Amino acid sequence: MKSASKFEKFAARSWNLLNEGKPFTPIFTVGTMVLFHLGDIGSAGRITEFLLAFLTVLPLFFIYFVYDFPLFLRNYLWIPLVVFIIIWPEPNITLLLFAAGLYFFFTVFFWGTLYYHLRIGTSWLNFTRFWKLVLKNSDSTSGNAQEQLPKVFLLLSVWELSFTALTSDIGMPLLDIALFYGFVFLFTVIMHRYLFDWKPKAYQTYTKDEGPAVPENGLSDKVIVIVIDGMRKERFYEANTPFLDQLKENGTEYLNMETLYPARTVVCFSSMFTGTYPFEHGIKSNMVYKLGVNTETIFDSLRKVGKRGRLLGIAHLVDAMGSDVETVTAVMHKDKADTNMLARARKIMDEQDPDLFIVQMIGTDQVGHSRGVLYDDYIEKIEEADTLIKEFVEWLEAEGKMENTTLIICADHGQADGIGGHGHLDEGERFVPFFMHGPHIAKGNKVQEKHSLVSLAPTISYLMGAPYPSSSRGKVLMDAIKVEKEENVIE
Repeated sequence: MKSASKFEKFAARSWNLLNEGKPFTPIFTVGTMVLFHLGDIGSAGRITEFLLAFLTVLPLFFIYFVYDFPLFLRNYLWIPLVVFIIIWPEPNITLLLFAAGLYFFFTVFFWGTLYYHLRIGTSWLNFTRFWKLVLKNSDSTSGNAQEQLPKVFLLLSVWELSFTALTSDIGMPLLDIALFYGFVFLFTVIMHRYLFDWKPKAYQTYTKDEGPAVPENGLSDKVIVIVIDGMRKERFYEANTPFLDQLKENGTEYLNMETLYPARTVVCFSSMFTGTYPFEHGIKSNMVYKLGVNTETIFDSLRKVGKRGRLLGIAHLVDAMGSDVETVTAVMHKDKADTNMLARARKIMDEQDPDLFIVQMIGTDQVGHSRGVLYDDYIEKIEEADTLIKEFVEWLEAEGKMENTTLIICADHGQADGIGGHGHLDEGERFVPFFMHGPHIAKGNKVQEKHSLVSLAPTISYLMGAPYPSSSRGKVLMDAIKVEKEENVIE
């Protein structure tokens, strides 16, 4: 199985500019306006007027980049547009229809059909389902039509208003535009202050100050973490997964394990393996502007006690975790992705035998994004993951690598309706499957108390006798851990 090439890593970062909602909004708006006026800006004078008009839109770009409009808050984005039309009642309808056409061409045909066909082998007819998914989608990506369209319509309308005023020599209504921006800013701040109240609360203290003392030599010789990317909790319970069911029934299951905000893959992995939150580790979306987390990781902690960890995942995890990641190419058929991933996992365990090994299985997430989570395709991927994990664990047992090993199975986030989106903590995203199994893990234990995925790094530290990552705030999952060792049998 191929590693991700330098070109693929570059392409993945470039794609994130179009995939993540915040950078997409200005890129798409500017591109649409340039295409629409391509025949009008042939002279140096008109280009200058076009750019001057662009300057008047910058405050609105700034507001939309800084503030999220998650879930139902996106409905309020239409209010500033309605106010704009009341003040300036003749928006350029042709421009707005052109923008809407380009938007649905990009999301439904370029992304949902061409991109997914070339990358993971979906059908050329995927657009027949994908258009419905785009209309329902509620995540923080460009595929969130209900969030992106009102933003783009208002940005284009203000830009067009200024450009028309300049080219008609009637003078730009700068004071009126400034007052309008004041209204939009105040409206946004009030909305976020009083309506955006569902972010998970961060732990305030550090694990090193409040957590239990780490056992000097640790409890487990190895910890293996298998992350089934994007596995929605209730869909997991609906699937036929006999092996995973055995693990959670004979280990400890956390019934209210909460993911992070925003629930994007690189954000979640960064929090899981640093033990802290985006405001501290610095990864705030899949679009990583500055490579590497700002804090210690579990891999740094293990190095302090002479142990080694590896993370096997797709290319964009390198942006956060650097050389501790073994990459695989994400350009492979969706029906081969996880099979290839676990074949590579065996190779790493055989050749490198790390003390901590983390595997990202991506098949479930890929199908959720490309085909939706409410269809049979998604359930089939979860059931396939169950079979592949069973084969992998049986191979580990045969190789003698499970004798004193803790196995942790979890998802980094769930997936919402629509294009399997995740990021704004819609229904299906927030609470994820999470269970532990091994000779130092309590059997048949169900933990009801709410926990956070930031607890993963300090729990691994505790099990392996390594210091907590310096900025870790997660609570060690002591409900699951037994100091006394029992025979590790997977029944």
